[in-house]
Amino acid sequence: MADTASTAPEMSGDDGNRRDFLLNATIGVSAVGTLAAIWPFIDFLSPSADVLALATTEVDISGVDLGMAITIQWQGKPVFVRHRTAEEIETAVADDAAELRDPQADADRVQNPDWLIVIGICTHLGCIPQGQKPGEPRGEWGGWFCPCHGSHYDTSGRIRKGPAPLNLAVPPYEFLSDDTVKIG
Repeated sequence: MADTASTAPEMSGDDGNRRDFLLNATIGVSAVGTLAAIWPFIDFLSPSADVLALATTEVDISGVDLGMAITIQWQGKPVFVRHRTAEEIETAVADDAAELRDPQADADRVQNPDWLIVIGICTHLGCIPQGQKPGEPRGEWGGWFCPCHGSHYDTSGRIRKGPAPLNLAVPPYEFLSDDTVKIG
């Protein structure tokens, strides 16, 4: 009897190498084509340039005199930057021992005692507290006062009276020099 199980001609070594090459080349071209086709969708998910620009902001604080405060925008939020006086610093440090609703030491809220940097949004309902401009009410503890519902913050941005549950938030920041601070 004749062996009829294998009727295909045997392949030489060159034919096997050619087939492997063609298979690998097809897979490679398909992978590159697939990546080229889906790249616009991947790129769409990355943040735009205007969003990246808001991620950090550098602030020149050289013009902020002792006792003054400025408000800057960071990620669409007001950020209060206050150049604290020696009296404000002493009061904030002395109040570390007071009974606080959201206990935090002044040293935990500042990197440099002369400068307090907080997000200027009341933690009760998201209002913007007063106390940044001369003549505005600063509340019973000399910090900020939210007139909407009567929250009082001290010179370290800690809640002292009123319905707000938390202290004014401290954003991530670092001093790049004596005159420049990077927020974010």
